[in-house]
Parts: sequence; structure tokens; C-alpha cells
Amino acid sequence: MSKINYRSAEEIELIRESSLLVSKTHGEIAKVIKPGIKTIELNKLAETFIRDNGGVPAFLNYNGFPYSLCISLNNQVVHGFPSNHVLVEGDLVSVDCGVVKNKYYGDSAYTFAIGEVSEQTQLLMKVTKECLALGIEKAVVGMRVGDIGFAVQEHAEKHGFGVVKELVGHGVGTRLHEKPEVPNYGKRGSGIKLEEGMVIAIEPMINAGRAGVRFWDDGWTVSTSDGKVSAHYEHTVAVSKGKADILSTFDYVEEILNKKQ
Repeated sequence: MSKINYRSAEEIELIRESSLLVSKTHGEIAKVIKPGIKTIELNKLAETFIRDNGGVPAFLNYNGFPYSLCISLNNQVVHGFPSNHVLVEGDLVSVDCGVVKNKYYGDSAYTFAIGEVSEQTQLLMKVTKECLALGIEKAVVGMRVGDIGFAVQEHAEKHGFGVVKELVGHGVGTRLHEKPEVPNYGKRGSGIKLEEGMVIAIEPMINAGRAGVRFWDDGWTVSTSDGKVSAHYEHTVAVSKGKADILSTFDYVEEILNKKQ
């Protein structure tokens, strides 16, 4: 088992730089995502933007993954392939993006509603984002990984939603996935103790229905077992004293989405 890497203040700033490039990429996606666009076009846009800003798409060729973005539609939870699928009104689209710049990684995901979506889908998005915020609140020195998972799970299940257990958050640094694993479920006070210098990706994957998932034959795509929609939000976070330091941001996305309304 590989060990946990503790990052210096300088390293955390480099991870922040990569995470902000991811965040700005999501902002570029927010500008163009709408009914009528193909998801492969979003992939192309992201790859160009990342490279133009001195980064490299972290997902491209990662363990053979053939794209720069994971784009997961409706009942797909994560790791969906961009394609010639044309987005339509009512689609729910989770976009996961990673960047490597100056040898350090950043990772963040955002779920977009295409046009009008159902009230249940709106609630799922809201609750999943709240789950992320509640998990981040626990990413402070002295807490444990289980405290993060408990906060996420309790909030999601209180609303009748299913918490995906087969996929987890993770450490981030000079590799895309490092120790420790950060599940979205758990017991308070359990798991690895959080210490200064740990950098983790917290990423609730919450299903509108049951928690179960199905793994596709493509070796990547994961969808809900009951066919109901799923939402996914993710931030890269540095564990700190008193309050977590969120290295990625949704500000770029939300500024664009608010203008579109």
C-alpha cells in the first residue's frame, strides 16, 4: 500500500494553480453547454483550453482512458465517454476534469442541467452540492476520513437519495489518484486521521434512486442500477487547521450560469 504524501505550502500552491485551471475549464464549458451541442465538442474545447494555458489534460490516456473529460449523462454516474450524442433539454450532464501542470494535478467535477430539468433533478443537484460542502467542512486537522463520509451520507440519505459506495474520492498531488481513499459514506470518528499537508479530492456521487451501480463493458462508464439520474460534484481540498482550504472553485462556472438565466 502506498503511503500518504504530505504536501508543503509551496506544493499546495502548485496544486491550487492546477485546480484553478480545471475550474476555469469548467467555466469555458459553462459558456457553451446547451441543447444542440455534442459532448465530444465539449471535450475538444476543454483539451484546447487546458493546453493553451500551459496544462495537460490529466485524464487523457490515464490507464487508457481515451478522452480529456469524463462526461456522464443522466443515469451515468461517472467516467462516461464524450461522443456525438447531442444534448437535449432536460439532460443532466456531469463533467469531470483533471489537469496536470508543473507536475502537479488538479481535479474537479460539476453537474450541469441542460435547460429545464425536473424538480426532483434540481433537488438532487442541490443536495449533492450541499453534501460536498458538508464533507469539506470536515476536512480539517484532527478529524477523520470517516467524518467526511458520514457528513455526505447522512445528508444525501436524509433526502432519500442513494450514495454510491463503489467509487471514492482520493488524495491528489503528483499523481491523479493518491492515498488516502475518501469514501462518501462512513462512521464518525473512523478511518485515517486528517493532518496538515494532506490534499484530497472530495467528490459525492449521489443517485436520485437506489445506491447501486452498473459497470459497463467499455471498462469505464458507470451508471445507476435503477436507471435514475445521478449527480457528481468534486473539489480538490487541502486539509488545514480550523477550516479546509478549497483549491478548486465553482465561481467561474456559476458566474456564467447566472448570466445565462
